[in-house]
Amino acid sequence: MSELKRLVQATRNSIAGLGFAIRDEQAFRSQLIVLAVLIPAAIWLASTTLELLALLASALLVLITELLNTAVEAVVDRASPDIHPLAKKAKDCGSAAVFVAMMLTLLVWGLLLWDRFAASWGGNQSPT
Repeated sequence: MSELKRLVQATRNSIAGLGFAIRDEQAFRSQLIVLAVLIPAAIWLASTTLELLALLASALLVLITELLNTAVEAVVDRASPDIHPLAKKAKDCGSAAVFVAMMLTLLVWGLLLWDRFAASWGGNQSPT
């Protein structure tokens, strides 16, 4: 198979994965809705390209992590429908990864909001 054919097939597989996540994963759909709000907010809030990158990358990281969590859950469910401590560990760790990505997003957005608006709130200009 040529490299171009591999690239085309990989793109098809990626689109299929996104379609599955959108169709079958409520959490992913909810995160897409949040992202649809955060993208214009990031464009409005950021005053530099790096700030925009940090805001968007942190929000997209949640989607990336959710896709990986979905993959882990699918593999665990495929391996065995039985309840097993290792299956619970894998699923809980995947969920924890999504949670950590969300906390990172909150931290990035919170710090940038603080930096931008702390003076008007009566606080210091910057927490650092």
